[in-house]
Amino acid sequence: MLTTEDFTRFPVQMWDKVLSKVKKAVVFMDDKCAEALHWCGGAALLLEAGARNVKEFSSFEACGVNEPKAVFVVSTLLKGRTVDIIKDIISLSHFQYCVVFTTVAHSVHLLANNVTTDMEGSPVFEQFEEKLCEWMGNMNYTAEVMHAPVVFAPVSQQLLVTPTFAHLFPLLSPDLEAINVKRPEKKRFGSLADIDMHSLPTELQFEIKSLASALNSVFEATGTREESFAVGPMSRIIAGELANHPQAKNRRKTAPNKASIIFVDRTMDLTGAVGHHGDNLVEKILTVLKPLPGHVTDVQVDMLELTSLQRTPHSQTTLAPGCLAQSQSPAAQSLWEAMLTSKHKEGVMEVRRQIVEAASKEKLPIKMSMGRVTPEQLCSYMQLFRSSWGALESHCGVLQLGLATAQALRHPGLPRWDACLAFERLLLQALGDSDFPAVLRQLLPLMKPRGGEDSTASGSRSREDECGPDELILLLVYLYSLADEAQPADQDTEEEELEKLERELMGALTLVITREAELSPLLQKLTGCAKPEELTTERAHSAVEAMFETLRGLSHTRDHLKQLRSVYTASDGVHQATYRPFLRQILEEVFHPDRVECPDIEHMSGGLTDLLKTGFSMFMKVTRPHPSDNPLLFLFLVGGVTPSELRLIKEMVMTHKPGTQVLVLSTRLLRPTDIPELLFTTQRLLPDIGV
Repeated sequence: MLTTEDFTRFPVQMWDKVLSKVKKAVVFMDDKCAEALHWCGGAALLLEAGARNVKEFSSFEACGVNEPKAVFVVSTLLKGRTVDIIKDIISLSHFQYCVVFTTVAHSVHLLANNVTTDMEGSPVFEQFEEKLCEWMGNMNYTAEVMHAPVVFAPVSQQLLVTPTFAHLFPLLSPDLEAINVKRPEKKRFGSLADIDMHSLPTELQFEIKSLASALNSVFEATGTREESFAVGPMSRIIAGELANHPQAKNRRKTAPNKASIIFVDRTMDLTGAVGHHGDNLVEKILTVLKPLPGHVTDVQVDMLELTSLQRTPHSQTTLAPGCLAQSQSPAAQSLWEAMLTSKHKEGVMEVRRQIVEAASKEKLPIKMSMGRVTPEQLCSYMQLFRSSWGALESHCGVLQLGLATAQALRHPGLPRWDACLAFERLLLQALGDSDFPAVLRQLLPLMKPRGGEDSTASGSRSREDECGPDELILLLVYLYSLADEAQPADQDTEEEELEKLERELMGALTLVITREAELSPLLQKLTGCAKPEELTTERAHSAVEAMFETLRGLSHTRDHLKQLRSVYTASDGVHQATYRPFLRQILEEVFHPDRVECPDIEHMSGGLTDLLKTGFSMFMKVTRPHPSDNPLLFLFLVGGVTPSELRLIKEMVMTHKPGTQVLVLSTRLLRPTDIPELLFTTQRLLPDIGV
């Protein structure tokens, strides 16, 4: 029987095709493929397979006369900018042998070249091989072009992410308006749930088809027949595309293994993604430490404390950063799994335990102290390893995770996490007692420029934990995603009051943003300005106005559902109001002992068979497929999954159905600030696929 381990090994196996071609070659790789490789073993895999060098996929790179072979690994269609970069690199080099790997299947290349019929062989790739020989300057030189689905990154035993599709996100109300503008009035869609694949822009269609093809390759390699289910409009489209994939139909007839896959739109539960209730160490590390350049998931870990270097303004550029991906060390991998799926306190305790164990093994003079784990204590233990290069090398993975923990715990931005959590709890209680404008008004006192006289005059917030613009935007998303849970009021009065209040909030938030001494990555993307000097009040205000247009639609993302319409449980006088995770509700339905059919978890694999069953079910009992039918369950979260949701899934499986193998797939591992970026700054309808 297949296990989740067979699937977490799949991403590494897919790199074998690339590794077989890299001997004596210089490898050029784009950021998305580099991130997938990073979690599979990193550049070391290429170098061990005989690669001479690994370079960025950029027009500014080239090779010398003594480097005749190149391998390109790209995550895009072989069109447009991608082709230009390959041509630039070849033109500046002296290659006689070029191999190009693309993660986009040949079938999608045919569609991108307006070929709708199936063709024998790979004509698009063959034509590109001829172009490569032309650019190399000799048609007798060797060129190969092929598809390699190196899109998955095994972040943990429980999670595969897809860096290539990190910015794929379910559509929102402004996207519906943009689609409708281009359609005749009588053919416009009433809601996001009505949108079909063919009404999407071609770039987004190509991206969805590429994702379906990548998923098909996973099931093909493992001999799996999947039953697909979907919750949410984008998930329906992706699941439908997988169900109708030409190769998938043939595979399902002969595949010996069975699995269920449930696609879930992130927009079904934005409250959980931006909230700070996740009692998880990794969530905090991802939030406060800087991302690795070019990466979506991993972060930079400052390694200075493991050296004898003095901290200077230039020390960060002297020393390469550490990271969270530790695929070479079993001890570090087990520690990472514990940090990812445990509560914060348990994760920190496990970090200390493993560092102490490593120090004891190396006979380092460690002084044990019980009680609360502090960042100073962790650092004092890790500094002992500086005296022994062998010990440092043996336990480098565990030490990097230890340093990440210590740096997150003492980060000046961490107190704001607790401040946000406290305010979210207040807002949850207020939703059950007041109408939405009254609850929203509670954010106004927080909308003060940081460090100003009026921001500390009330004494309610210290400088350290006062909310900056990023936190204020997160609180707005949190509240608007729960707007329908507030007490009803007179509709006309409420709309008028809400409009007036929103204008006040926009003005206040604009002031907060323009008074920032330094723009955070989120604010840079939101305003399109890299420095505060570039930012005008008008530019900030128009960015905030556009943001509020999107915010207004967030409370309607579950309107099309029949049963799972709420993520909020109001106070009953004894218990406080609580947030009820959408994933918890889905898994309760899936693992229900009576195998109850949930109308919101839509079966997508049936085709004609399912339609016949629907017809027969009007006059006889028909058994439909259920997600719990199979021993293996995949949850694909379109738009990202949080570390605390991974813990929730693990706990739900252990409680309700311990024997079930569950693997989470997702477009990315989320930090709270990722959601505003995906909501307000991502071109959801026009993904970057290299065209």
